[in-house]
Amino acid sequence: MTESAAGGYGKEPGDRGRTSIADGVVEKIAGLAAREVVGVHAMGSGSGLSRTFGAVRDRVPGGQKAGVSRGVKAEVGETQTALDLEIVVDYGVSIRDVARAVRENVISAVERMTGLEVVEVNIAVSDVKLPDEPDEEPESRLQ
Repeated sequence: MTESAAGGYGKEPGDRGRTSIADGVVEKIAGLAAREVVGVHAMGSGSGLSRTFGAVRDRVPGGQKAGVSRGVKAEVGETQTALDLEIVVDYGVSIRDVARAVRENVISAVERMTGLEVVEVNIAVSDVKLPDEPDEEPESRLQ
């Protein structure tokens, strides 16, 4: 007995059912892919104070873990996604080249891992990390 494709019997086992991907999953993938690009110093707000608070928040047990998705916002539909990234670049790099490399790496990783079509990746460069600026990651008080 063969039922219509809508009923399920005529479909391949792998095609029966739906897969949904949460925004946070795409944000994590994009965040990791963006950080792999040479010239990206950090993700998220360029304000040293904001980065400091974010680093503290990430280290507090039970606190929100923005971590790899900090600086990334995704809108995920059924077959497509759009991404907004906020990055801090290292001084001396070509911002245009870094942005292009980030776009390429993010699109490749998200499409390969999720099967979603990435329709756009908007990048906001919020700061430049100068060579003589200390990293503003606070020492952890937790052990």
